[in-house]
Amino acid sequence: MIQVFTGSWALFLGMFLLMVGNGLQGTLLGLRGDLEGFSTFALSVVMSAYFVGFLISSRITPELIRRVGHIRVFAALGSLISAVLISYPVLVEPWAWSIGRVIIGFCFCGVYVTAESWLNDASSNETRGKSLSLYMIVQMAGIVFAQWIVSQGDVSGYILFIIPSILVSLAFAPILLAVRPMPAFETTKPMKIKEVIEASPLACVGMFMLGGVFAAQFGMSAVYGNRVGLTVGEISFFISAIYVSALVLQWPIGWLSDRMDRRVLIIWISLIGGAGSLIAFLIPGHFALIVFSGAVVGGMSNPLYALLLAYANDYLEREDMAAASGGLLFINGLGAILGPLIVGSMMDLIGNNGFWLFTAVLMFAVALYGTYRTTQRSRSDIDTDAVPYAAVSASSTPVLAEVAQEVYIEAEEEAVEAENAAEAS
Repeated sequence: MIQVFTGSWALFLGMFLLMVGNGLQGTLLGLRGDLEGFSTFALSVVMSAYFVGFLISSRITPELIRRVGHIRVFAALGSLISAVLISYPVLVEPWAWSIGRVIIGFCFCGVYVTAESWLNDASSNETRGKSLSLYMIVQMAGIVFAQWIVSQGDVSGYILFIIPSILVSLAFAPILLAVRPMPAFETTKPMKIKEVIEASPLACVGMFMLGGVFAAQFGMSAVYGNRVGLTVGEISFFISAIYVSALVLQWPIGWLSDRMDRRVLIIWISLIGGAGSLIAFLIPGHFALIVFSGAVVGGMSNPLYALLLAYANDYLEREDMAAASGGLLFINGLGAILGPLIVGSMMDLIGNNGFWLFTAVLMFAVALYGTYRTTQRSRSDIDTDAVPYAAVSASSTPVLAEVAQEVYIEAEEEAVEAENAAEAS
């Protein structure tokens, strides 16, 4: 792991700063919007707008890179991010923030696509899995560190909006100065949604539901915390708990994933996540329970994303894995767009704890559908050997999903070679 970091330290440092900036703006807008008197629905539209831009960019950015190159796209999108971040406290209107969030989502996705392309190019077959894990650690650490910065500043002022703009601007210096030029850029054309659904209905339904859960966590957690009377420090701690638990539980769940029926694990993880949400819904107002529930839902839902991706690959030929990942990410993106809108409406209709009811319903729905699928397809229906689990964060792009697919394939090939060698001896 140390060798991987030293070989691509500039890229990891730049991505850490970018994730701090992204984590700051997500929490800040929820807190500042509430302070400015935005309605819950208006804030939900603002939060949803990010995922609209992200989803559009996942389809457009690869073509932009092919036309003008990685460095130009990277620099241009970075400049836009920095400009939008410092415009938020100047244009304090829901419509302006919504437009800004679309732009921010578009740009961050484009930046991730570019950086992840560099990461893949800098990784060898031996280091790709470690690079993927380290990349996820850097992402989570950046978001958690951002929450600490929020807790130290004044949400009603300008400084907390200027800081992410500065950090994002600084993030591009080490990357652009130290990373080598990229070769010709190619991405796999996504598989048709119908084909992905036919290959793994459970993975598709799970990805759609998880999109809503992730969007609620990333976009509406600060809004919820503010509405129930938590302090800025408590809100920061609550959001940090979501991502810390996601990071800590990623590997134990991955270990279990490679040693048991993945559908059973999907069902149990979904049930635990739903139960965690239900606790906070039924016993509202206790900060310790809010943090506990956030940690449970975050710790279950984020690894579940990678688990569903691995489960879908169990039913795919190797040459179809990369194409299917693009379709699954698109389905996840649709759920993420709808998530804040629905949870915002539920908070208006039944109160602030609609936030927890929303995540509970989605997690229980995944468990229920997973149980149904066990009656429709037996484990013996798998056409290929189960692929190894690879840790992938919920904010991944099609490029990172393809990197994960390469890890799956390489691990499978190594297992086959080891088995053949054992038989030969």
